[in-house]
Amino acid sequence: MKTQDIMARLQAKYPGEKEYLQAVQEVLESVEEVYNQHPEFEKAKIVERMVEPDRIFTFRVTWVDDQGEVQTNTGYRIQFNSAIGPYKGGLRFHRMVNPSMLKFLGFEQTFKNALTTLPMGGAKGGSDFDPKGKTDAEIMRFCQAFMLELWQCIGPDQDIPAGDVGVGGREIGFLYGMYKKLAREYNTGVLTGKGSTWGGSILRPEATGFGALYFTQNLLHHAGKDIQGCKVAVSGFGNVAWGACIKALELGAKVVAISGPDGVCAIPDGITKEMIDYMLVMRASNRDRVEDMATRFPDKAQFTAGKKAWSVPCDIALPCAFQNELSEDDAKELKANGCWCCCEVSNMGCQPGAIHYFQHNGVLFAPGKAVNAGGVATSGLEMTQNAEHISWSGKEVDEKLHFIMKSIHEQCVKFGTQPDGSVDYVKGANIAGFMKVAQAMLEQGTI
Repeated sequence: MKTQDIMARLQAKYPGEKEYLQAVQEVLESVEEVYNQHPEFEKAKIVERMVEPDRIFTFRVTWVDDQGEVQTNTGYRIQFNSAIGPYKGGLRFHRMVNPSMLKFLGFEQTFKNALTTLPMGGAKGGSDFDPKGKTDAEIMRFCQAFMLELWQCIGPDQDIPAGDVGVGGREIGFLYGMYKKLAREYNTGVLTGKGSTWGGSILRPEATGFGALYFTQNLLHHAGKDIQGCKVAVSGFGNVAWGACIKALELGAKVVAISGPDGVCAIPDGITKEMIDYMLVMRASNRDRVEDMATRFPDKAQFTAGKKAWSVPCDIALPCAFQNELSEDDAKELKANGCWCCCEVSNMGCQPGAIHYFQHNGVLFAPGKAVNAGGVATSGLEMTQNAEHISWSGKEVDEKLHFIMKSIHEQCVKFGTQPDGSVDYVKGANIAGFMKVAQAMLEQGTI
């Protein structure tokens, strides 16, 4: 395999799909050497098959707003790879959603799910519907219209969607209610991220952020460091950032910044539990403004318009918002401000230039497919509970999440340790996930 040859073919076939091409190139560059040691992979054209989704569903979503006006959006479900289990991956509702974004997310999800040790394939879906400024009634009607088109393509042993950006517990509830009505099946395992009274798992809302901090803790311990007393900067204030802030505080770190599209809130004395609770209010408002935190807590948070979380001095940076949110210039600013660790919690949150800068300038770095896998891992645990018609305690779920994140870290170290003893977590995560999926594809024949 030659990465440049495969990329040239994909660029000619999918011009303009920059996120998808970026994700594929990162993985192929990491695995090329190992892949070429397995001629059986080359003979079976594993890479050529792996970079293409199994299938893509695209559909119109028509709904009526509160003014009685008919609105039309586009919906998608990309089932990327089912070599190790049924398709699993979130739904994203955001105005920027397009096929390139969802293909990148589905491709990444395939390896992330493989890292969890659970039997789940990779998928992603969503719509260019923008929840910002919409009422609960409008969001409900959109979710019902979306599920009207999607329901026949999913199922508890076929494809199990979950939440993502713009899709939280409220949206999952509306989606499941419509699925149940259409399918006349009451199996709660068809969606994850559900409410606790109808099949949801304890700790699922917090799991992505909790898992990210457990991974970060393992990474720091491996490097001979401790998170206790560290200053942490977090981008975003949604579900993922919320969970990360809760666990960072519990582990003794000090969250000194959160950010949003409008700017950054510096929190010199560290975020408090009351402020973390208010993040849920901010998310539910659909205003998408981090300035609301400074308005609510003027004595604790200082808002600066147009700035990112990375402008606030910190030890550890946790990108928790969106893909490619952290640029090379941001990486340089972080380093200049004393940052020595960046764990990518959002999917592909750092641009390639930022990753290379971190890796070549002594900043510990780990990629999203490893760091944020706790969310989908706990979704997998939710599926298990649904299949067994039981509910585990928070302690049981947390213990399993701890074990999974420790296992993911160990896989990264196993495949990413360099001759000088350092760990390339990007290479380690990519090779570990790739080898598991590739071997499964090889053993199942050419299909």
